Amino acid sequence: MAGKMRRSEASTSKSSNSRGETVVVDWGRCRSSCGYCKSAGRTSISHGLWARSITVDDYQDLLDRGWRRSGCFLYKPEMEKTCCPSYTIRLRASDFVPSKEQLRVLRRMQRLLDGTLDVKKTVEVVDDADISKGKCSCACHEVSSSGTKESLSAKNEEKNRAEHIVNYLSDQVDKAIHSCAESGEFPCNIQLPNASVKQVSQAKRKLLVGAEDLMYSSNIAFQIVATIRRVQAAERVMRHDAENDTVSPKVIAEKLAASLSQLTETSGFSISACNGHINFYTSTTQASSSEGAQIVIGSKESAAGCKRKACCMRSAKHPQGKRRKLEIRLKRSSFDPEEFALYRRYQMKMHNDTPDHVTESSYRMFLVDTPLVSVPPSGDGRVPPCGFGSFHQQYVVDGKLIAVGVIDILPKCLSSKYLFWDPDFAFLSLGKYSALQEVGWVKENQVHCPSLQYYYLGYYIHSCSKMRYKAAYRPSELLCPLRYQWVPFNIARPLLDRKPYVVLSDHALLQDGESLPPRTAENAIEVQQNDNGDEDTNDVLIDDSEEMIEPESESSDDESGPETSGQTLENCDVGDILIGIKDPV
Repeated sequence: MAGKMRRSEASTSKSSNSRGETVVVDWGRCRSSCGYCKSAGRTSISHGLWARSITVDDYQDLLDRGWRRSGCFLYKPEMEKTCCPSYTIRLRASDFVPSKEQLRVLRRMQRLLDGTLDVKKTVEVVDDADISKGKCSCACHEVSSSGTKESLSAKNEEKNRAEHIVNYLSDQVDKAIHSCAESGEFPCNIQLPNASVKQVSQAKRKLLVGAEDLMYSSNIAFQIVATIRRVQAAERVMRHDAENDTVSPKVIAEKLAASLSQLTETSGFSISACNGHINFYTSTTQASSSEGAQIVIGSKESAAGCKRKACCMRSAKHPQGKRRKLEIRLKRSSFDPEEFALYRRYQMKMHNDTPDHVTESSYRMFLVDTPLVSVPPSGDGRVPPCGFGSFHQQYVVDGKLIAVGVIDILPKCLSSKYLFWDPDFAFLSLGKYSALQEVGWVKENQVHCPSLQYYYLGYYIHSCSKMRYKAAYRPSELLCPLRYQWVPFNIARPLLDRKPYVVLSDHALLQDGESLPPRTAENAIEVQQNDNGDEDTNDVLIDDSEEMIEPESESSDDESGPETSGQTLENCDVGDILIGIKDPV
């Protein structure tokens, strides 16, 4: 597809599954200055295609070969020549494990909806560790020496009791693990990790809705899955096998919780599995949890050294306010005046664009127009209820539009293209929140369309700090630019630490203790000759640009299309470029 076709030639192909027709025009090499490394020259090099129409199956294949789209313009970085190599990054939704920060984002939104988060004035929560050291922000930080001794004595007694319970529960979980291994539910030929049960602090329980009775929790299921995957990955490399599915932490936690059910009678705890965590409650009433609300262990017990710790905790609370309603609406890509008004405000406020730069035509060309041939729902398990194609996902709070995610829904994935949001709601980290919702959407719709398994986050540039957030959606994979194999990010990262362009599938050599093959002198000479500043006859210079906007709120990456005349474009808007294009003959 990226071959040296003449620009006037069109590539057409009919989809084998009768989902429409793909018609593209090769546009050749495109050069621009780089929005990532801010190089002085036009060092960002990609290959471009104009798409008059493209089936969702063909676009899925193009994504899996390193292509992306901006409106109706498709492009692919020339990885060995461009200044900042861009690797396609994706995540298997069923394997996603949210980080502590991502969980905080979910809880913050929930507090907003519950009316317990003050939107106009944020109240600084006293740090647990500072409270425990007597650093209270209220007047009760001055405690008498006798009161301190009594507090320390009670603290030590409580600590010893909690330690005894933790050891007991850890032993019981270990027994359940061995029991499952002996029954064949877990591999018995590998060394499984020892269980670790931790106490949930009072502060953590207060943050989680319905978790007042939660006392202890274990994340051993995640450790077991990680161990099994490492062993299976090593075996696949030795046998050159294809990737095989591994049981998820959620399934393992449920099996272990079922094996521990007898503890309810002997210990007084009720046990339940919550998104991969094994939770122990003080009563038989099990707290209900929503998707993504895992328990995070690790903070110290709060207010241990303060006799009036209740006043400290009360000072950190937000007053009860009005409950809010969040609606997430998915609609086909089309122009919406309310969306455009939000986009215009977002671009001018967050990216300092001038009003004449944020035009309706540029918005349409960038985020509304799409070459994807839409596919309606089929009801046969091959297409999700919404169908395939380009969509806008609206986030509406109490009737007010606060964010819009521009996405493509394809046979294997949800591909996130752009997100814009209301600057007044920046405190909600809507980039992270929308990404978590999109991952959740993929998981929910696997029931209707089993082939829909992945979440694509666009391009990952290791040398760009603004791109690092994408690797926080674990466990992610990067696409090898040569062999088009998917390589786990934790394996690719040390390779990318060495140099920007890497054949990621060479990771097998690194695992075997061998060094990567160096760039040959012939290759170095070839690259130098092709990138000496002289433009090839099929080069098209394009405007200064960054890549497509990703689902994170911290960075927004715009795309540009080529100009018909082939002249250098200086400070042009993407819409202005696209307006001058006529349909190829």
